[in-house]
Amino acid sequence: MPRFHRGDGAPNRGLWQSVSVIPDTSVSAPQVPAADQTLRILSYLGRQRGPVAARTIAETLGIARSSVYHLLAAMAEHGFVVHLPDERRWGLGTAAFELAGGYARQQPLARLGRPLVAALADRWGESAHLAVMTGRDVLYIVEERAPRRPALITDVGVRLPAHLTATGRAMLAALPREQVRALYPDAAAFADRTGRGPRRPGELRDVLRRTRRQGFADEDGEVTLGFRSVAVAVHDHAEWPVAAIAITWPADSAHDAASLAPAVAVAAGELRRRLYG
Repeated sequence: MPRFHRGDGAPNRGLWQSVSVIPDTSVSAPQVPAADQTLRILSYLGRQRGPVAARTIAETLGIARSSVYHLLAAMAEHGFVVHLPDERRWGLGTAAFELAGGYARQQPLARLGRPLVAALADRWGESAHLAVMTGRDVLYIVEERAPRRPALITDVGVRLPAHLTATGRAMLAALPREQVRALYPDAAAFADRTGRGPRRPGELRDVLRRTRRQGFADEDGEVTLGFRSVAVAVHDHAEWPVAAIAITWPADSAHDAASLAPAVAVAAGELRRRLYG
């Protein structure tokens, strides 16, 4: 509500002037500095290829180092960042991946990816899908089942352990090694479905090393016995894996990962182009 005071020379005339007490929105200083700094730190970490030192964060963003440490500790408690003590660096945590997955589900990723996934299913006569990372899981956001093929577990909204799936491996292989180590620190982090697949960090490193070398990820009966999959990651401008496209087929069919991978890679590249230009 406005307040009033007398203008110059007004006492004898009984005139009043209004003075606004509404805050000046032109002031650039944030109303909640800690929240502003927290969001700036998260945005900065999201643009990096890997974890970075707290000192680097402080110097780059112009935030006091003590404040950076306090904010990072609070974010770590909620899972938005992880601390890698051996490297003395900080990276994004699983809660940040949850936010990324939520954005992907609500924004163009599924809408733009669906026709590409459907085209793969039509061309090859096998089921195809699109998934995003969420913590140590993959979340399926598009599923196109080929005619006369059985329903798969990879339905929309289903989560599966990333280290067992072709989509998960494609994305994990594109993450910094420190980030993978933070997600899978020991054998307790490894879920099992069919008795196949990596069960400890060293075995996962071997799988991801092979994935990077061959340019695509594959799995054979590690999600569902009798089925195989091949996948390729979709990267953003910073080469961060935002999703992965895959084809799944019965193990006794004539298809193999090497023959299907080029088509999946073309679809992943086209989705990247549609998303980021």
